[in-house]
Amino acid sequence: MLKILFSPSEGKVNGGDSKIKELFGALNARDEILSAYNKIVLSKNEEDIKQLFGFKKFSECEKYIDDIFSSALMPAIERYTGVAYDYLKYNTLEIPAQEYIKKNTIIFSNLYGPIFGGDTIANYKVKQGNNIGEIAPDKFYKERFSYQLDLYLGEHEILDLRAGYYDKFYKTSKTYTTLKFLKDGKSVSHWAKAYRGIVLREVAKNDIKSIQEFMALDITGLKTEEIKVVKNKTEIIYSIT
Repeated sequence: MLKILFSPSEGKVNGGDSKIKELFGALNARDEILSAYNKIVLSKNEEDIKQLFGFKKFSECEKYIDDIFSSALMPAIERYTGVAYDYLKYNTLEIPAQEYIKKNTIIFSNLYGPIFGGDTIANYKVKQGNNIGEIAPDKFYKERFSYQLDLYLGEHEILDLRAGYYDKFYKTSKTYTTLKFLKDGKSVSHWAKAYRGIVLREVAKNDIKSIQEFMALDITGLKTEEIKVVKNKTEIIYSIT
């Protein structure tokens, strides 16, 4: 089966009514980092909270100030907003495609680490690259979850749609496929995010089960220019038409 690695987003939807469920690799494996986050959020120390969230005004922080262990929950794939998620348009997909994403997409959260798209999470805020107290999330999750990810992904094929930053959380040693998007021959940022969302949408709609099936998938707006293989990485280079 094909498994898709995906990035989170700074933007998130507030609220939620889902019940708590076990996260990938067990919820209690995250107790230390979630407790460190909670300690700062509930500390009433405005400077520490602004630093963690990456805001200049404390008023921007207020909607995120809540006990992480009793907050309203929502499936991760529904929680995140932002460019990739805007183009994914998850809520407009039919139920089978939504279930595909929930079961086969692993999102790398700056707070929760690797989680399935269907795993339920609270509304939180951690600026990418920030420590949570004394804990560096990328190192924390790379050390604690790489082995579990290797075991889980061992029998599957991998399509890595993450932004490069999230390689710090997990780097697979097995064969995987990644994508590069060019516009007028140059790498693009905004459109790369957009097309990651579009690609995930098309993969889910077509119930893609392997890299071979993915390679045969025709995605509107993309033209394959080159395929590079270096060690265990296959990079498909697309031009945006």
